[in-house]
Amino acid sequence: MKSKKITLLIIIALTIASIVVILTKPTKLGLDLIGGSRLVLEAQTTANIPKITPEMMDSLQFAIEKRVNAIGVAETVVQRIGEKRLLVEIPNISDPEKAKEFLGQTAELEFKEQKIGFNNKEYWVSTGLTGNDLRKASVGSDSTTGEWIVQLEFNDKGSKKFADLTKRLVGKPMAIFFNKELQSAPVINEPILGGRAQITGGEGGFDFKESKKMVDLLNAGALPVPAKIIEENSVGPTLGQDSLEKSKIAGFLGLGLVMIFMVLYYRAPGIIADLALIIYGLIIFALFKTIPVTLTLAGIAGFILSIGMAVDANILIFERTKEELRIGRTLFTAINTGFDRAFTSIFDSNMTTFITCAILYMLGTSIVKGFAFTLAIGVAVSMFTAITVTKNFMHLFFGTGKLEHPEWFGLRKDEIGKAEKISETNPRKAKLGVLD
Repeated sequence: MKSKKITLLIIIALTIASIVVILTKPTKLGLDLIGGSRLVLEAQTTANIPKITPEMMDSLQFAIEKRVNAIGVAETVVQRIGEKRLLVEIPNISDPEKAKEFLGQTAELEFKEQKIGFNNKEYWVSTGLTGNDLRKASVGSDSTTGEWIVQLEFNDKGSKKFADLTKRLVGKPMAIFFNKELQSAPVINEPILGGRAQITGGEGGFDFKESKKMVDLLNAGALPVPAKIIEENSVGPTLGQDSLEKSKIAGFLGLGLVMIFMVLYYRAPGIIADLALIIYGLIIFALFKTIPVTLTLAGIAGFILSIGMAVDANILIFERTKEELRIGRTLFTAINTGFDRAFTSIFDSNMTTFITCAILYMLGTSIVKGFAFTLAIGVAVSMFTAITVTKNFMHLFFGTGKLEHPEWFGLRKDEIGKAEKISETNPRKAKLGVLD
């Protein structure tokens, strides 16, 4: 009983925490519900890239998706149009200029050494060490001046290149160019073997926003091929607030009808199932806000579908429990056996759903991924509420008592114990293969 009380306290704590998250964190809505920006990018040929191939477009699409879907399910649509164009739709950003900033620029980091040409004219020549040799970039501060700097950490290959360069250029300057602009050109006093470097902002230094933007671009990496934005515009919500309100009404109406059915058919267990369903809704919505998940109609569909699966699990459990009560078992035994016998069916059905979600997420587009992600989270939480929450409440309210009111479980008194009455076959007849 002590463990059941501890579980109850955990459930109450989760519910309260979920309510706090729901009330304090905003809800992110997708392009189809709140609008956003639409950009069309066109891959550009260069002297080194004379032709745009399908493989290059696949790489470009992956790089763009990585930039705009860095966290959770951003529901940004990135899809191919023709041979060398990409359509990018970003929700909740109505200003195309902000959308372009959100998409990011091509980060070109290059280290160059100084050469002397005709008439003793100095110029910079690439050393072959570029942003492709980076492991990561981070914002830091100079220990002497306190100014913001960009700290660079090279990968194994880049560390070796950097060490060789600093050995060769001792006493000479090595320039750091970012997006073809000279950032600094420090003189190498001694070889640097640790695979680390830093970019300073010169005399004025960087401000934090500038250094943070540079770090974000460096960590996002350069695009595999140059891309030019050839079309940009803002997009109004395709459904609008009116449709969103109607969707809410439809959702609450459907949930209400399901809860009424559970109470009318399963009586007292139905009330517990409805309570578990409310807790489920609070936890899952809080998770959506915490991750955060950008909700589109596809995501809402996955959420509603998982509610149906949560109710389905309760129906399996209650039917099994009623079978045990008909046999004549005690409430405690009937509840435990009902949950144990239903668990295999619930687990198998949810595992097949998880597998389907994994396939959809790996192979689907952004919208399909959103549906799969929300459905998978919903199924996982529904298993917790159907098994843990419902079982805990059933034991707390009914587990130690006697079945004095079978009608509370949707049963008649004359149904109890009937399944126990089994007439025995005469042994002599059994030998002859005759059964009563």
